[in-house]
Order: sequence, then structure tokens, then C-alpha cells
Amino acid sequence: MKNLRLAGVAAVLLTIWAFSAHAQQKPVAPMEKAYQANDASPVGSEPMVHSVNPKAPPMTVAEFDVARKIYFERCAGCHGVLRKGATGKPLTPDITVGKGTAYLKVFIAYGSPAGMPNWQTSGELTEAQVDLMARYIQHEPPQPPEWSLADMKSTWKVSVQPKDRPTRKMNNYNIANIFSTTLRDTGEVALIDGDTKQIINIVKTGYAVHITRTSASGRYLFVIGRDGRINMIDLWMPKPDNVAEIRAGLEARSVDTSKYKGKEGDFTDKFVIAGDYWPPQFVIMKGDTLEPLKIVSTRGMTVDTQEYHPEPRVASIVASHFKPEFIVNVKETGKTLMVNYADMNALKITELGSARFLHDGGWDSTKRYFMVAANQSNKIGVIDAKEDKLAAIVDVGKIPHPGRGANFVHPKFGPVWATGHLGDDTISLIGTDPVKHKDQAFKVVQTLKGQGGGSLFIKSHPKSTHLYVDTPLNPDPKLSRSVAVYDINALDKGFKVLPIAEWAGLNADGGAQRVVQPEFNKDGDEVWFAVWSAKDKQSALVVVDDKTLTLKAVIKDPRIITPTGHFNVNNTQNDVY
Repeated sequence: MKNLRLAGVAAVLLTIWAFSAHAQQKPVAPMEKAYQANDASPVGSEPMVHSVNPKAPPMTVAEFDVARKIYFERCAGCHGVLRKGATGKPLTPDITVGKGTAYLKVFIAYGSPAGMPNWQTSGELTEAQVDLMARYIQHEPPQPPEWSLADMKSTWKVSVQPKDRPTRKMNNYNIANIFSTTLRDTGEVALIDGDTKQIINIVKTGYAVHITRTSASGRYLFVIGRDGRINMIDLWMPKPDNVAEIRAGLEARSVDTSKYKGKEGDFTDKFVIAGDYWPPQFVIMKGDTLEPLKIVSTRGMTVDTQEYHPEPRVASIVASHFKPEFIVNVKETGKTLMVNYADMNALKITELGSARFLHDGGWDSTKRYFMVAANQSNKIGVIDAKEDKLAAIVDVGKIPHPGRGANFVHPKFGPVWATGHLGDDTISLIGTDPVKHKDQAFKVVQTLKGQGGGSLFIKSHPKSTHLYVDTPLNPDPKLSRSVAVYDINALDKGFKVLPIAEWAGLNADGGAQRVVQPEFNKDGDEVWFAVWSAKDKQSALVVVDDKTLTLKAVIKDPRIITPTGHFNVNNTQNDVY
């Protein structure tokens, strides 16, 4: 009987693997699976209707709620909130009911070469939970609620009105060299004095802050959590802290502020924009209070097959330096929206199509061209912010994930912008000067070999001769706990490895100790790294001397829990990377 059961499992596995191989050819690396599996959605805690499919195996309300929570924690980032597919395949009842519970249990338990994690055999889910999920995905997907202007206003709080805020800086901090460090699992950011390496304040924020952005004036920090909560922090206060907050959506990743000052007017610090994963929309707010002004939906047709997509998530957003515009990148449809905010009563949007699955990106050194990663398409879209057009689409390595990327002058090819990759060990250098280096413009001029895949961030600085590449999602601890450093003037010599986690001197049982996100200080002579461990383990920040590539300082504090992103005020304000 046992042999018959094993034979049945083997047959299903062979079917799954054959289907996956036909669909995607190459197996998915462990670092990609780690990235997909950890892209949790906070939407699962929202109340939803329990929709029953009479053709599906029965589930109690309690079982449905447990399975829903697991789905949004483990699966929604890949398969979508509505299970209609994103970077992963659709899991709607018209597909899953026909497969049957037995097939789905094997698929969930063992995974597939096409990217499905092996949830049961990896120990992430129990056999009972796998059975639960196999039944759950045969029922109608519950839809989270929409999030209206009224919903936003119900969460909007101004703790210090603009008229009551300082009229000048009321502290002695070198504000331009403050770092905002995300404390992912505590729902906080640590404001750290870059000069003294001391914590200024621990500020309460939303869950798992994704990014920190600085206002054009450099006075305010805006942080956004995955739960859509935005916090506005005033750096002029005697002790910098929150002055306003709002929940801009139920799940979000991006925020930025208006930067343009020109013939159309002075818009510095006037507006704030946030983009949602759910609902699929963006909202423009007042820059001094976060009062919501206008919501725009991003639902629409994909750029390639022109099919309707019900939940195209808003990924990276940046503010143009050439026009009163926000550049809004929409993930699933592959569209970049040039949102002109000069007249909020007559918002003008120019739609540019590049490639699907737009994610993160950064400016070239002139701040004219926005380089955005279409990660699952293995491409970089080049957006011309001056002309409002797509300048190029560049083929790069597997799943580019640049963060903001890195700008430097290549000794042979001139100005370049660089990205690392989640899916392979390469670093792509793209020429960005169409005037003096026309032949190299918006082409990969050189591909470097890194120490491994699983890279999330790459960084340099105008005053540095080094290029830093992290690999926090690589399954090899030697790679995830270190960084590769290249000499920009001798790229062909390869990289030097810095043992950042070892330098942190954490406890031997300190967990993963992943090294993530190199970030320069204001002067460009120090590089900061987060050593990211589990929430019940010790973490740290490590500061390296950029000239000598030696350890300069280690910042340890019991309040530094799961540090991930960290952002220097000056470099974030001025787009220096």
C-alpha cells in the first residue's frame, strides 16, 4: 500500500515537473524562492467574505480563516491578492478544482522547478496545513476591501500642526548625516547620528517599513510600511519624531515627495505621493500634513498581451527634477505613469509601456533617466524624464534587483549605472551617456561576475572608487554574511570579499546574520551595512572605512531588531548612489 502511495506521488511529481519545465525551461534558484516566499502581504488580517465554491472540498469558517492567513503570509506576493497570478501562476478555482486535492497537496508539499517552494518538505508547513491550503485554493478567493478617501481620512492624524512646528532647527545634529534604519519586525525606524554612531530616537511606524524618503528641503523624513502606514518625521524638532501619519492603503511599498522648482512654480515639499499594492492605486497628499487629495486607480491592461489585470501593484515611485511630475511604475501591467501634478484639478498622466513586472530602480548620474528593473522580465526600462518617453529597454541578467542601483564613471565606457541580480551572480553595467558615449548609451557595456546570486542592493558614491554588492538571499552563509567590493578602476581584477557579519562580532547562535544594503554616509568615506538576524537574535550595524576597506565601527543596541534598509538623509534627499 505504501509503495502504491509513493508511486502515485511520483507520478504527480513527474507531471508537475514536466509541466513546469515546459513552461519555464530553467529551474528556479533557492535565492529566488527565498525572495518569493518572504514577500508576505499584511492584507490577510483584513475582514473578507468567506466565499464557498460548491464544487470544492468542504471547509469550515475557522479552517478558511486559517488558510487565508497562511496564503497572505506565504503566497500572495507571488500569486496575487486575488490569486489571478503575478510573478507566479494563477490559482483560481477554474484551474485548481480540476487538478484535485491530491495533486495540489503534492504540488504544495514538494514544490516545482518553476519556482514553487517545497512548503512541506522544507518544514515551513505541516502536512495538515498543506491539506488545508490544497482545499482553500479550490474555493473562491476572498477579496480584501477597497480603500477610499474616507477610509484614509479616518486614519489621518496630525500630532503637531505646521503652525506649531519649529521655525528653525532646534537640535545640534548634523541632519544631513542622519541614518534612518528600518527595524522590520518591531514596526519602527531607528534614527542614528552618522557622526557619533548613537541612536537619536526609535520612532514608531507601520509594519515592516519598506523605504525612507527625504523631502526636497531635507527637513522631513517619510517612511512607509507594508501595511500602508506613512509616518512624517520632523528632523528640526529637539528630538526628531512623528508629526503626522496616515494609512494610504492596506498594503504598500513606495512613497516620495515633490522636488521640482522651475517655470511652472516651486513645488518643493508641496506634495507627497504613495503607491499601493492593495488596492491597486496611488494617492497624492499635502506635503505638510499628509492630508489625502486625490486617488488614482492603476487597474488596466498589460503592456504585452493587452489583457485586463485586476491588481497591478504600484512599485517604485520617484519625483522628476525636470517637470512637476511623479514617475509611477506599475508592476504587473509594465507601465510607467508620468503624473503631472502642476494642476491637481486637472491631473495629467502620460502612460509609457516598457516591460511587465516593474519593480525598483534609480536615476542615472544626471537625474534625467530613471532606470527601472522589470525584474521577472530580466530587463531594465530607461525612462527619459525630460522628454516623457521610453528611451530604451535593456536586457540584463536574471531578475535584476538594483535597489536604487549605482552610478560611477567606467574607465573605458564613461558614465554607467549598475544592477545586481537575484537570480544569477552577474552585475550588469549599463552606459548612461547618450552625448559623449553615444555608442555605449543604454547598452550593457560590461558584465561582472559576482560572488553569487541573491543580491538585493548595489551601491557606490561620487567620492568613492569602490562598488559594493550584497548577497543576503544566497543560501550559502559565507555569501549571505559578506559583501563583494570592486575597484572601479580595475574591474577586471574581480572583487574582494569583506566578512561583514564576522566583523559584527555577534553571538555564535545569532541566526542568519544576513548582510544587507550598503549605504554611504554624507561625505562618502564610510559605508554602513545592516547585519540582519531573526527578531529574537542579536543584530548590528557595521561601518566600514571606504578608503581602506577596514572595519571602522560596530553599532550594537538591544533596540536594533531585524535591521534591513537604512537611508542616509543627504544621499536620499539628493539621489546620490
